[in-house]
Amino acid sequence: MITEPTPRCPMHTADQKTSFGADHQPGVELQRDVWYLRTYAAVKQVLRDSEHVRQGATTENVLVTRLRPAVIFQDGEEHREQRTAIARFFTPKTVHDKHHAFIDLLTERLIVRLQRAGQADLSALSMELSVEVAARVVGLTDSLKPGMDRRIDELLSGSDLNGEQRVGTLDRLRSAVSQSKGLLKMSNFYRVDVRPAIQARRNKPQEDVISHLLSKGYNDLEILVECLTYATAGMVTTREFIGVAAWHLLEQEELRRQYLAGDRPERHRILHEILRLEPVASTLWRKAIEDVTIESGSQTHHIPAGARMILDIRTANADASVIGDKPLILCPHRALPSGVQGQALSFGDGAHRCPGAFLAIHESDVFLHRLLSLPLRIVSTPELTFNTLLMSYEIRDFIVEVA
Repeated sequence: MITEPTPRCPMHTADQKTSFGADHQPGVELQRDVWYLRTYAAVKQVLRDSEHVRQGATTENVLVTRLRPAVIFQDGEEHREQRTAIARFFTPKTVHDKHHAFIDLLTERLIVRLQRAGQADLSALSMELSVEVAARVVGLTDSLKPGMDRRIDELLSGSDLNGEQRVGTLDRLRSAVSQSKGLLKMSNFYRVDVRPAIQARRNKPQEDVISHLLSKGYNDLEILVECLTYATAGMVTTREFIGVAAWHLLEQEELRRQYLAGDRPERHRILHEILRLEPVASTLWRKAIEDVTIESGSQTHHIPAGARMILDIRTANADASVIGDKPLILCPHRALPSGVQGQALSFGDGAHRCPGAFLAIHESDVFLHRLLSLPLRIVSTPELTFNTLLMSYEIRDFIVEVA
């Protein structure tokens, strides 16, 4: 009997950059009362199971107690209604008709600044881009002073806002100081950026998220929490993705040429593969509200109601049984099975799939295509760290230079 050889990707290029030494294999296992799901099929099943599974991230902290939960923490009918209402702000048609020209102009402004200076920190440029684009969609366009990108960056870098109990007296003191600093930064963000936007939209509603929230009776603090959600899930994630995509494209000349020569679908294919390999949000939490049965290979796992689950997106995205040959290598032309998207599970799946997925790829593509048309080189290897609060990698001090 002659078997056909397994199809191979015609262009294997660079290794994964953001593994942080992780050596997990796809599978399902129970560790200390927490279920770890590390296969594509298991993670996708749980993400799509809105009947037996709920969001697992805690909202019991000093900021959101007794408040209406942000959309990312909602479930059931409440979440479906909210997602349906905001979906119109993120459709491809809305992005093209309302935001594409703005993204083009903003990109050109940043590129001109880079050309005049001769070099720049790409992590700063990408943060400015992602903040201004997302702010336009959310409605954060009436700030009292410039620099919202810096304020958000400071707010989300190292602040302990979870109110976790520490063990020792010194730990509790450090936690209290950290929380106080974080709350001061949040208060500044609200005063300078959020409150002026709310006031402007109370006087004149617009087609953006804040106007929608006001129409549903959200108060100022609830809107602040939503804005922080969009800052974390939209602005920061896009910033990091642009950084890691540029890193790959600048180091791999053949990949860069293919990207620059490609049409939009081809460019998006390349970006989706980079995102599959380097998912910004590496971990998701879920909680079983009813018993869940998971099939993993030849094994069946029964997860009881009340159990917590950690969904390992990075390992699931590298499940060779689905992704194919050499899953930890960048390969834009993989022959993926029907139903498996190029970015795999990097945007999530099911009811909580990222609503801004198309916007994130579109703005990244516009900026990267213009950036990489320059004779650009990396001055030194950027700093790569992992933010345990956001469960995502961070790329900093990414200095690029116009040759």
